[in-house]
Amino acid sequence: MEMKRVNAGDLRAIGYDEANRLLRVEVGYRVIEFSGVSFEVWRRLSTATSMWSYYRDNIEENYPERTIR
Repeated sequence: MEMKRVNAGDLRAIGYDEANRLLRVEVGYRVIEFSGVSFEVWRRLSTATSMWSYYRDNIEENYPERTIR
């Protein structure tokens, strides 16, 4: 999955696998993968004026997650 570098709060990079509906985020020193994320949520995150707020409000506790590292 290709990761896009960002500088938004603690977010350092974001990436999305549309076929598998997986969102991967680098938060601080952790990499977390969220499953079941729609393309629309990805689109809104990747274009948000405040990615960190969008992530905290709409993703962080709303999707199953697993820590990659």
